[in-house]
Amino acid sequence: MPDDRPFQAVTPPAEPRTKPPTEATRRRFLAATAAAGGAAVVGGLVAGQSALAAETAPGSRASTTVGGSKGHRNAKKEKKMRIVAVEEAFSIPGAIRQEAAIRQHMAVPEAIKQEWFRRLDDLTELRLADMDANGVDVQILSYSTPGVEVIEDPAEAVAAARHINDYLAKAVAAHPKRFAGFATLPLQDPKAAVVELRRAVKELGFKGVLYNDHVRGHYLDEPQFRPVWAELERLGVALYLHPAVVPADNWRVFDGYPVLVGPSWGWTATVGAHALRLIYGGVFDQFPGASVMLGHMGELLPFQMARLDSRYDQVPAEHRVQHLPSYYLRNNVYVTTSGVMSHAALLGAVHAVGVDRVLFSIDYPFESSAEAVGFLRSAPYAPADLASIAHGNAERVLRL
Repeated sequence: MPDDRPFQAVTPPAEPRTKPPTEATRRRFLAATAAAGGAAVVGGLVAGQSALAAETAPGSRASTTVGGSKGHRNAKKEKKMRIVAVEEAFSIPGAIRQEAAIRQHMAVPEAIKQEWFRRLDDLTELRLADMDANGVDVQILSYSTPGVEVIEDPAEAVAAARHINDYLAKAVAAHPKRFAGFATLPLQDPKAAVVELRRAVKELGFKGVLYNDHVRGHYLDEPQFRPVWAELERLGVALYLHPAVVPADNWRVFDGYPVLVGPSWGWTATVGAHALRLIYGGVFDQFPGASVMLGHMGELLPFQMARLDSRYDQVPAEHRVQHLPSYYLRNNVYVTTSGVMSHAALLGAVHAVGVDRVLFSIDYPFESSAEAVGFLRSAPYAPADLASIAHGNAERVLRL
């Protein structure tokens, strides 16, 4: 998804504690981190290259570490790696009454918007062709923002959620080897959301839930949502916390700089803060088996872990929890790569939370599948660790 777009938890069964990267990965991490600080990378970024291009610039130290030798890259291609992408959007024309008006006000070039909408509304021809062309075996489908979170009337939200979930279930049933689904929940009515969650998982076979940040200004640490967390834990499925295209409020620091509001920074700040509310609000102390997924390299929280822990002694007594914040990020949070195609960021996230808690995603159709898959295949990991990120973790966590 370009920077100017405004678009944009599963109790694992007896899951072992997060394992660290293999020794080979550690060695590559150190080498790649050193290379990422080199002048070749910095110069590439200054010259306007993408992060991925800078990290793999021919002749740079980063390129030999991150991409590997030509022979090594060719050897990788000989054996096809299974790829599961876990944050892939779809839409249904007319399912959300407010959606058309919201789309009209998106500050994105019209040609880009129309291509997004064309691909969002398609669940077969364009999508499957894109997957086949780029070696993506499975997409976990979720309803695109704006979703039911923009609906004010709870009854309308319940009806819309059921319609979306039924539609998605039919699409998955038509292509069960290529698609799986995340449910949409009408959290405006928490009791109805529990009922729909149970139906979506037990009857429709969905693998989790995706929700777009706030519930009309309410956050999921609030008491009325505890029954939803209890059901998520009981069913053993994760909640993917995704940004919302309509913010809960307006921050003055963004005034005059709309580029800051959406994917370049605002979404990371708000969704990351929402996840911290879940931690400091005691959600994971009350429901230790509950899990949350965070896209965009965990909304950067893995890189803030040391700071969160070092300042924990200053947390007021009413917001103290049973463990340091890093504990919850390593035990209740899964990180996905959506929209952050940077080997330096991937290496840092894996080093912070462990290779078993990082899952690959593209953010189709807002990001390029070709670029995302290229980023994945060239990541500096031993084959076993790369396979975990590409598909193994998703298969374990989502029970594919």
